Amino acid sequence: MTVDVGEMAGAARAGARVPGATSASGAAWTVPGRAGHRADDAVRRAELAAFLRSRRERITPEQVGLPRGTRRRTPGLRREEVAQLGAVGVTWYTWLEQGRDIHVSPQVLDAVARALLLDRAERSHLFALAGSVDPMPGKECTGVPRALRDVLDQLAPYPAVVQNSRFDILAYNSTYGQLLCELDALPDEDRNCMWLAFTHAGWRTGLADWEATVRTMTAKFRSAMAEHIAEPGWKALVARLTEASPEFREIWAQHEVERPRGVVKVFRHPVVGVLQLIGTNMWLGPNPGAKVLTYTPVDEASRERLQELEKLAHAVAL
Repeated sequence: MTVDVGEMAGAARAGARVPGATSASGAAWTVPGRAGHRADDAVRRAELAAFLRSRRERITPEQVGLPRGTRRRTPGLRREEVAQLGAVGVTWYTWLEQGRDIHVSPQVLDAVARALLLDRAERSHLFALAGSVDPMPGKECTGVPRALRDVLDQLAPYPAVVQNSRFDILAYNSTYGQLLCELDALPDEDRNCMWLAFTHAGWRTGLADWEATVRTMTAKFRSAMAEHIAEPGWKALVARLTEASPEFREIWAQHEVERPRGVVKVFRHPVVGVLQLIGTNMWLGPNPGAKVLTYTPVDEASRERLQELEKLAHAVAL
């Protein structure tokens, strides 16, 4: 690495160290007063490198919509794949994972965190190891506290669910769990309203106006995705839906967008009958984002049928 002497002198006056610079004798260029910090910095960078490798190796290509191929030897993703998913330079990410003494902007760290599917705790750990401040701390809802789950339970017989902006179902009460299908019987990866609306037979028959509903849902999904356009989880869901549903492919290609709003929805339950419910969003953060969605009856018949649905849900639970 070639460093201008004037740059080195300026760095010394500012009390900084020029990474990779050497003197005429070939010795590393250091600045007085910094020697006590270099060892700590090296340990922190080594921990950051090990953390990034561990997160990269746990992600399968299928999780982020990439083909596995037949000659893959690396466990999890390759470095260049992480860089591609995060839209960052391969060299910069490689140096970061090698523990090089480089400065990485919060924007690059944010992109890396998204590409590696880090949860809130992991994202905070990444920024701490990198010595940077997270520009968007706690923006996404990654978990549902016990207190909020208790609130959902108390809302029964009114169906209630916690969703994020990607339509993932994070928590729900007993009546929502039986409204369109038996949610408890589904694997976690299938508990997404977009996926269920397009691929689950019970949801298709349970939504009175299925076509209009899925068009509205897709428009809301696309609108919300504008803030997450490069995130692997969002891209993987779109790829999964595109492969599974020709109806989704057709609607998605139309690029319609719509903001969330409360509307009356009609459900056809195979046991209790027709339910006319109005959905109300209670936001847990920025709009669009995580929310509690509750359904309340429009008429007395729907109110009585919700009570029947609650009894049914308790019977199924036994």
